[in-house]
Amino acid sequence: MAGIVNTAQAQAWNGYEGEHWATHDDRYDAVNSGFNEYLLEAAGIGERDRILDIGCGNGQLTRLAAGRAPHGHATGVDLSAPMLARARARAAAEFVPNVTFEQGDVQVHPFQEGAFDVAVSRFGVMFFADPVAAFANIRRALRPAGRLGFVSLTELTGTDLGTVLDAMAPYLPRPTGADGSGPTSLADPARIRRLLTDAGFQEITCMRVEADQIWGRDVPDAVEFLTGWGPVRYHMTQVDPEAAAHARDALTTALGSFAQAEAVRLRGTAWLVTAATP
Repeated sequence: MAGIVNTAQAQAWNGYEGEHWATHDDRYDAVNSGFNEYLLEAAGIGERDRILDIGCGNGQLTRLAAGRAPHGHATGVDLSAPMLARARARAAAEFVPNVTFEQGDVQVHPFQEGAFDVAVSRFGVMFFADPVAAFANIRRALRPAGRLGFVSLTELTGTDLGTVLDAMAPYLPRPTGADGSGPTSLADPARIRRLLTDAGFQEITCMRVEADQIWGRDVPDAVEFLTGWGPVRYHMTQVDPEAAAHARDALTTALGSFAQAEAVRLRGTAWLVTAATP
């Protein structure tokens, strides 16, 4: 794939990580889909809008956005070939005609200037190699007075997911890294505002939102899924088998606190961010 600057992420999302997300797309949607309505409402999609979905993954948000623009079009862009294949298959199965999916690095992707009315992203903007350059490229892809809306993770400390991951801390590092890095690189609203301002956006707002996240039908199912999730799997392979077994036991105990009759539910938190182009 030409035009890639975020090579580490490209390798991950075209390797095990992307394959796991593509294979378990319904499960990852069960984790993240509670944030869809917040994002779609904030984006204010019109029936003729041209929509860009940044880091679209398996494409659920792209398809939903396309449904709100029956006379428009939605384009999903992602690094991951396995996830894009799943996105295309889902769109075909659901008879969503006004979507296309493209493989590319949003930071340098050669978008036509002003090609889109609105850009959205569900947890797809936290891994840019150069966030200012990436958001500036997104701004150029939007028309004047275009709209940007995305959700990004808050800090994990004190949240349900943070509690679950930190239960394994005596045996392996937090799989997502320290707050403010990796998946939580956009956990600070002040940093979000600074990056977007430097990229040329204005009218920036950040609002904390919450949604239920379903991690499994029961505790064993949730443990199996979470230990297969790329960051957890990687760190468990870096420690000795005894430590990995203790980490799994700690994860099982922690998830037990969130088990309900029909599912293991964690309360997820995110920043809902909106901005506009001049």
